Formats: sequence, C-alpha cells, structure tokens
Amino acid sequence: MAFVLQNFKAKHMKTNAKLFSIVTVTLLCSIFYIIGLYQHTSTPFQSTTTTTTTTIHKCSVSSPNPTNSTNTQFPASPVLDFSTHHSLDHQPNTQIAKRAFPICDAELSEYTPCEDLQRSLKYPRERLEYRERHCPEKSELLRCRVAAPYGYRGVFAWPLSRDFAWYANAPHKHLTVEKAGQNWIKFEGDRFRFPGGGTMFPNGADAYIDEIGKLVDLEGGEIRTAIDTGCGVASWGAYLLSRDILTMSFAPKDSHEAQVQFALERGVPALIGVIATKRLPYPSRAFDMAHCSRCLIPWAQHEGQYLIEIDRILRPGGYWILSGPPINGRNHWKGWARTIEDLQAEQSSIESVAKSLCWKKIKEKNDIAVWQKPTNHIHCKVNRKVFKSPQFCKAQDPDNAWYVKLETCITPLPDAYDIKETAGGKLAKWPQRLTATPPRIASGSLEGITEEIFKKDTQLWRKRVAYYKSVSSQLEEKGRYRNLLDMNAYLGGFAAALVDDPSWVMNIVPPEAKINTLGVVYERGLIGTYQNWYIHQTPSSNQQIDGEIFFVLLLISICFNCRCEAMSTYPRTYDLLHGDSVFSLYQDRCEMEDILLEMDRILRPEGTVILRDDVDILLKVKSITDGLKWESRIADHEDGPHNREKILFAVKLYWTAPAPDPDKPLTD
Repeated sequence: MAFVLQNFKAKHMKTNAKLFSIVTVTLLCSIFYIIGLYQHTSTPFQSTTTTTTTTIHKCSVSSPNPTNSTNTQFPASPVLDFSTHHSLDHQPNTQIAKRAFPICDAELSEYTPCEDLQRSLKYPRERLEYRERHCPEKSELLRCRVAAPYGYRGVFAWPLSRDFAWYANAPHKHLTVEKAGQNWIKFEGDRFRFPGGGTMFPNGADAYIDEIGKLVDLEGGEIRTAIDTGCGVASWGAYLLSRDILTMSFAPKDSHEAQVQFALERGVPALIGVIATKRLPYPSRAFDMAHCSRCLIPWAQHEGQYLIEIDRILRPGGYWILSGPPINGRNHWKGWARTIEDLQAEQSSIESVAKSLCWKKIKEKNDIAVWQKPTNHIHCKVNRKVFKSPQFCKAQDPDNAWYVKLETCITPLPDAYDIKETAGGKLAKWPQRLTATPPRIASGSLEGITEEIFKKDTQLWRKRVAYYKSVSSQLEEKGRYRNLLDMNAYLGGFAAALVDDPSWVMNIVPPEAKINTLGVVYERGLIGTYQNWYIHQTPSSNQQIDGEIFFVLLLISICFNCRCEAMSTYPRTYDLLHGDSVFSLYQDRCEMEDILLEMDRILRPEGTVILRDDVDILLKVKSITDGLKWESRIADHEDGPHNREKILFAVKLYWTAPAPDPDKPLTD
C-alpha cells in the first residue's frame, strides 16, 4: 500500500512539473508578445528603427542629390493619381502613421546582407562554408535605404546590355586586369564592354556553344533550362538566350569582384551562390543541362557530394558539361601548373563518381566532356549490388532545398516500370512546354492542384497582366523592363504571361508556401529559386536538451526570435518587383518594413513595384513606401471596385549617393 501511495505521489509531482512548464511558457510568450507590441507600436515619440540602425551601421540622413535625376535612359516617371476612385462597404483604416527612413552611407551602396565579408569570417573556410549565406541577426538588420552610387545611370536596354554596362553602376576594374587575356570584360571610357569570352572560351561564347551543339542538340527544344556553376560574368548564359535556353547562373561573392553584379547589369539571370555544404536552392529535376567551365569545383571530393547534388537538380535524361581541368589535361597541364598524372587521377575520380550515379558519358572532344543522367533508375537500383556507394536516399523530400545539408546518397527518381519510360513524365519541347500540363500536376503529385486549376491559372494571369498594362503605360514599353522578380510565383503564371516580352522573371516560391510549386515552374521552362522572406531561429533538436526544456525554448523562440532575410543578390538587381499576397503570407510573422526595405535595396532607381493584397494591408504598405520615397497609388481589382483585393502600383524615385568628397582618396 505504501508503494502504491509513493508511486501516486511521484506521478502527481511529475504532472505538476509539466503543468509548471506549460504555465511558464504561456507567461513568457505573453510577456514577449507585449514587449513586441510595445516596440512596434508607431508613436510620435519614438522610432525603434533609427535607434537599432545607428548601433550597427552608420547612416547618412542627407537629402538625395536632385541634380542626378537626368542620368537615366528612360523618361521621368509620370505623376501618379492618388485620388479615390472607389468606395467600400467596409471602410479601411486610413489613419496610419507614416515614417521616414534614413539613407545609408555611400560606402554601403553594394551591401548584400547575407554575404557580408566580416560576418563570413566567423564561419569555417573548410569546403567554402564561409562563402554560403549567413544572414544578420535581428538586432543587426540594416534599416536604412541603400543608395545607388553617385553617377548611376539607367542600364542599357536589351540586347545592347548583353555587351555593355555603365562603369558608374559597378565601378570595379579588377576583372579587366585579371582576365585581360580571356576577354571577360573590357573598360572603355565610361562603360564596360563584354566581348563574350570566358576562361575556356577566350574566342567567344558563341563559338564555344557551337562546339557544345555538336555533342548535344541545343536547337530542337529538348533543352530549355540550364544552370552554370561558377559563371563568371555569365557570358555562357547570355549567349544561350538567343537559342531560347534560359540559364540560371551563379557564383560566389569572392575575389572575382562583382562578377554576378556584372551579369545582372547585362540583363542575364544570376544569383550569388556557391556549392559548399548545403543544397542549391532549386527543386529536384529542375534543369535540362548543367555546365562547369573551369569552375574549380572539386567534383570528386567529399564522397562525390557536389556531383550528387548536380544529379539531384538534373531532370531525367539531362546533361552535365565539363570543360577545363582536368579535361584535355595533356594539352593544358603546363598552363594549369599541374602534372599530367595529377590531372589524369582527378579525371579518373570524376569518371568513377559519374559512373556510380549511373550517368553515361556521351562524348569527350577537345576541351569538352559530356555526361547524361539516365531517364529512370530501373537499372541503377539493380546495380547497387556492384556500386555499394552511394546508395539511394530514404525518406527525404527531394525538393526541400532551403538550408538543407548536402547528402552522400542518390536522390531517387519517381518510379518507372519500363526501361524506356521517363521517370516523373516526359516534358514537352519548348515552346509547347510553357502551356502543356506539367508532369508534376498531371501525375497528381501536388495535392490540390489539377490540370483544370493549372489551365485556369494560366488564363487568369494573362488577364491580370493585360490589366496591369492598361493601368501603367510603362509596362507596355518594350525594353523598359528586363530583370523581373515575382516574390510569390505559385505556378509561374505571371512569368508565363510575359514570355513574349524581352525580359526574364526570377520566380520565388517561399518555403513556407502551402504547396511547393517551384518544380512546376521549371517544368514550364521557366526559372526561379526558393527564398524565405521570414525565418525564426529555433534551438536544434539535435542538441542534448531535456525534451520539456527544448519545448519551452522552442516556443520562446517562435514567440520572440524571428527576422526577415535578404535575397542573395546585389542592390539594384531588378527593374520590376511583383508580389501576389506576399504580405498576407507573412502577416504577424515579419515586420512589413523589413521586407519593403529589402525590396527597396534590390530595386533599381525608377523601377516599378506591383503588389496585390487586401486593401487594409496595402494601405499599411503604402504608408511605408511613402517613407521610402516611392510614388504609389492603389488601384481597383481587375474585376471591379467591390473586390477587397486591390493592387498597389509604385515607382522608386531616382536618387543617388552624394558626390564623393574630392579630398578623400578614391578606391577601385
């Protein structure tokens, strides 16, 4: 009897301990919630934004220089109409406090928050981990407007921009010296010229692509999406555009100063990125072709992880093209300062990894070698008895690629039952691919998205884009916009509706979206990336922490420690930003002003913003954009004034950093 009573007391005490933990969590969350409300309440007596900024970065509060407003190719933006053109049964709250944002110091004109040099030095150099994304903590967020450099000019219109960029927009001459003999870039007066050369194609990308075309069919529409790893100034991707091949180019922010920035100034799709310890931010089966031209990635090291990652993002039957070391080492070993034996050993290791992935070597001719991924894994699963490593991955999401560590296992293709079958479904040729039902939808693998929904979405966005153009005449100007960003792309309908314009769209699918649709975007022959505009930091479940304590820390983290994250791109990347329900998606998760400041950073002077959302949300957005010096107005929904969803059209005014101090020495 005493034992039973003792056991009852023990259980009662344990229950009380759990109850105490829950009460503690509730109280802590409530306290942090009240603190958050207090900090973020707009009053005329305080500005938490300014206080936070001045402790981290110096910000100038001088006015923009009005004398620079004529340095753009395009006519001045028209005065927008702010008068009311509709009424609602529900009257929105228009009493929203407006706030102004200071201007950052001119030295921050190329600030890329998640690729900050000083922050990167805190991380290991091994496997280039320090070159990966490392975003600032919430307390470090820069809350001022990033200025364009003095003398900034509107970019050249496409296709002229492929060959020219203004020096004032990216004032870096380093590559003109370092790569002088390889025809990457030339400095000529007030501009740069891009001859189209590369390390392995000094005679021009066109001739190099012709050589690839002798090994792989580039003209038949089978190849539409490509990825260039270690892209330089992206001449390979730039010259593929004339062949209707859309390339995602990426390179790290390293000693090859401003290489991605130059690519974007040229009007070529590019992101700052590196293949190091985490997956590339793209879904599985995304690209028809992957390319490395002397990208210096150690493909065979680390159990072949880098080549395994290329295998994940290649579609069934896709191609991997390698030029540069170690290919054709017998003719280049002296120039590469390597021995023939060393190069042969490296190539043998690469060949071994490729074979273990069941790739077939198509051809090696002169400086170019081509491998092809199998169309299904029927034979590959059988030969795992021969190749003990790598094995196939188990219980993983092949499309989950946001801060996910690289693995040493093969991402399995969807099941196939015939050796001639294309796993996951065969893609239509381009341009039919754009409107054909994507295999991910046709197979029913995306819950809730049917072929009928896909077709209606395509038609809907044609209607919406036509309406946008009727509201803003600038959208009708051919060549007015080149680099576009869709911040919440869903099925890529916005980009598809603009496919005939001389522009490209970076389609963003947030990882927190209900359905991961970025794979569909790629199956349509479009490109994009994952980007989480909001993230909350949580304690790792791998740490040796008591379960109840971990639960407490987790809830506290969710309540208090969240922040917005920047894109891996340079300031002034995009001519137009589009967002469908972005602020509804992040409502109560992320500070609206942080997302808008990031949008201001990546938007070019005189660039355009189009946001669709609930009218109350857009009124709050407009109160902030007024402080960003955007001219904006809210227009009715395309279906009329009685729809609560409205559309905000905004134009970022032209302004730059002030003229440099003549007494201060210039740096290149």
